Amino acid sequence: MQSNVVQRTAFLSVFSLVMITAGSVDSVRNLPATALFGSAVIFFFLLAAVCFLMPAALVSAELSAKYPGRGGVYHWVSHAFGGHAGVLAVWFQWIENVIWYPTILAFIAGSVGYLISPDLGANKYFIVVVILTAFWGTTYINLRGMQSSARFATFCSITGLFIPMTFIICLGFYWFSNDYTLQIAFTKEAMMPTLSRPDMWVSLTGIVLSLCGIEIATVHASDVKDPQKAFPRALLYSTLFIVGTLIFGALSIAIVIPQQQISLVSGIMQAFEAFFVAYHIQWLLPVMALSLVIGGLGSVNNWIIAPTRGLLIAADEGFLPAMLARKNSCNAPKVLLIAQAVIVTLIALVFLTMPSVNGSYWLLTALAGQLYMLMYILMFAAAIKLRLSKGSPSGFRIPGGQIGMWLIAGLGIISCVVTIGVGFIAPADIDVGGAWFYDEWIIAGLLLMSLPPFITFHFHGKKKNKA
Repeated sequence: MQSNVVQRTAFLSVFSLVMITAGSVDSVRNLPATALFGSAVIFFFLLAAVCFLMPAALVSAELSAKYPGRGGVYHWVSHAFGGHAGVLAVWFQWIENVIWYPTILAFIAGSVGYLISPDLGANKYFIVVVILTAFWGTTYINLRGMQSSARFATFCSITGLFIPMTFIICLGFYWFSNDYTLQIAFTKEAMMPTLSRPDMWVSLTGIVLSLCGIEIATVHASDVKDPQKAFPRALLYSTLFIVGTLIFGALSIAIVIPQQQISLVSGIMQAFEAFFVAYHIQWLLPVMALSLVIGGLGSVNNWIIAPTRGLLIAADEGFLPAMLARKNSCNAPKVLLIAQAVIVTLIALVFLTMPSVNGSYWLLTALAGQLYMLMYILMFAAAIKLRLSKGSPSGFRIPGGQIGMWLIAGLGIISCVVTIGVGFIAPADIDVGGAWFYDEWIIAGLLLMSLPPFITFHFHGKKKNKA
């Protein structure tokens, strides 16, 4: 009797899986960046969903069914190509998140600054102070341990994601249906990018990055009853929800704020203010600002330890220095957390070197997206290799046999390569200091962020050989 109860409670419902997936991927933070491209975001989101989101979800679902233990991407790639490749994959996943932290914290700073004074949303020094204060504060909290993190995460998801996302979409629909002035056009020419405007393809970087992270959620695929039927349904519902909310959320900002006036760090507050002023409900602005701050802090807190787990396992297995696995009395990885905070501090200083806050924000977004694509390329390649060498898993598997895997994973790899390529194109409507200055920063960032694993392999390998 007891074992039967345990078995039933171990299964996640389709609804639960949808909520986990949506909470891991969906975010209001990315709306201003995608709103910059007007009605063309519809095309790009649909393209990215078909060519990237669906392959990433399907591949990670199969791999998590085959290797349900801890480690995620690290173990998947390690089984295919060896431990060093696994370390490289989890490093890209971790360092991408390190670069992502300043952007989400800049979003928080923009929301707070806009509430105090709209000018603060464009003040680089204010942005940097808020980033460092918030990140070192959340690092200290995680060093102390967080036993109630699950409840806090749920509270932050509802308060800081679903409520503001639903609210801004409803405000946008009301604006569109009541003959207010629209700042974008919904003509065929405006909605379809052309080769004569290659800068429009720059939006693909921000859009694909806003769809990343689904590989974290799909580790729960093995906990779903009858995954062959339930997971595809959950995947379909999640994709529709994520893509739908991101498209309509971005359009809600684009229709009310002129393109050249959209701030990447406070654009959503600009949109809320425009809506509230027009609808005579300005008193709600502080409430929305608080909601966005809670959501942003929740996102940082949720991810501040999660990406370090793969690195901890790699250190435990001897592929990284053992000191990286050191924990404090609260069982928190103190070395990695402190190192992470130091790197975030250095990256935050980018806001002081770029000519504009928007430029700094976009540079970090593009760099994070390119690094994340490198991880996904390794993940897709690992899926092909494991299917060829070890056959189909017993749980969820991509239909179509070897051909199905080649088509899905190959499509994912192609989309990653394209995203990396367009990341080198400087956006025309954002002040990034010129195309050469922008590309120099991107290339330097990619090299600097990619080298540490190889340096570690070299010196740590020598140390192991001597031992």
